[in-house]
Amino acid sequence: MRRVHVSIEGRVQGVFFRASCVKLARELGLAGWVRNALDGGVEAAFEGSTEAVDRMLAWCREGPPHAHVDRVDVREDELTGEHGFRVAR
Repeated sequence: MRRVHVSIEGRVQGVFFRASCVKLARELGLAGWVRNALDGGVEAAFEGSTEAVDRMLAWCREGPPHAHVDRVDVREDELTGEHGFRVAR
């Protein structure tokens, strides 16, 4: 099991990044959240199997079709036992 906190920079707001992220995270059985950041980026936390987290991180480096990801910063985090994946406010 693994939990990461991710900051994504680029053209990632207004391109269905959060909605696409939620859909894939739920398909992969991940817990956590995703939200728009005040700086124009997107932040997320993913918790689940190492394989699922790795697949989600690979997706974050590309994003949905209209996104343009410039940078992805990943920080390892403590497991929380969180359940479900949601859009955070």
